[in-house]
Amino acid sequence: MKRECLTIIGTAHVSSDSVEEVKNTIYELQPDVVGIELDYGRYDRLMKERAGLVDDEESIHIKQIIKENKVGLFFATTILSYIQNKIGANLDVKPGSEMIAAADAANDLGIKIALLDRDINITLQRTLNNMSFWEKLKFLFSTVTSFFSGDDETEEIDIEELKNEETLEEVMEYFQEVSPGAYHALVQERDAYLANSIRSIEEDKVIAVVGAGHQDGINRYLDNPETIPPISEITNTEKKGGIPWLKIILAMIPILFVVIFFLAFIKGIKIEWNIAEFIIISMIMGFVGSICSGSKIQSALVGGVVAPLTIIHPLLAAGWFSGLTELKYRKVRKKDIKNLNDINSLRDLWNNNIFRVLLVVIGTNLAVSIATLVILPSQVFIPLFFKIF
Repeated sequence: MKRECLTIIGTAHVSSDSVEEVKNTIYELQPDVVGIELDYGRYDRLMKERAGLVDDEESIHIKQIIKENKVGLFFATTILSYIQNKIGANLDVKPGSEMIAAADAANDLGIKIALLDRDINITLQRTLNNMSFWEKLKFLFSTVTSFFSGDDETEEIDIEELKNEETLEEVMEYFQEVSPGAYHALVQERDAYLANSIRSIEEDKVIAVVGAGHQDGINRYLDNPETIPPISEITNTEKKGGIPWLKIILAMIPILFVVIFFLAFIKGIKIEWNIAEFIIISMIMGFVGSICSGSKIQSALVGGVVAPLTIIHPLLAAGWFSGLTELKYRKVRKKDIKNLNDINSLRDLWNNNIFRVLLVVIGTNLAVSIATLVILPSQVFIPLFFKIF
């Protein structure tokens, strides 16, 4: 790619004007390559959806998501998709339309297409890794409130105004202030990745179609290529080092429980009732957490039965078992993701099987965590500790 032959088109992802601008520029300049801000997975999905090849009844592998502890990643993916689709529906423009328009124009002219973006799953996992607990909490709160906010505010937004340099700068500064971790992964890292993808194109004359928020960052990296970080560094999904104190503390709690029981046994203290209390409280909380999350009675029973075992075993979670049981009774289909676009009330949310299954997982785990951190120490282990010493 020759820098002087590169044209970058900054678009708004749900703008009809951006669709026309992209097509007209490609037909006018007729480059050697058209690069678009999509990864292979998103490009393939958009093309299949347009061709009507997506089966709404196809099952989503929720079981694998729960087993691999990727509930948070799936939740973030679904919510971001919901937000973008909701805005697109209000503006009568499907998200990604300008990228598909670029691909159509390139195919019409026989021009090569380059997919420039980082895999969406890597981006979202790195985003979650970079976000602090409070950033995630704010994201969750703003997401829940967005389900029930009216459409009036969205309709008043001038999408084209968002491409204005001053407006865009204000939006990016606000994003960085509200969630620096998410901003780094979603914007800065992808600026570098997109710039590297553009530089890797062998042909001379290139048009790159990217979101307007990435345009300045890409140009900075292209002007100073030595500042582009190693790609392996920004595609690694392992959480960065440091001592995981929270995980260590959570892992030590069940060990401490076992040690206290063992010491009491060695001291000759009768622990039968304490063990019974431990089992009964754990089972009740597992059951209550699941049933209060709207699960079937079978799922709640499973959550209650496994709760004592999962408290002792730090690598297991009661919510996984109740969630997997719930999945047998609530089949999750791809249409459930599309139905998120129509959620305007608690009833709509409650009737969505994605939400219901994940709610059972979260609700059961939350209740068992309360038992582990609050109820069991105060009712069982602290009194037993004083008996020992």
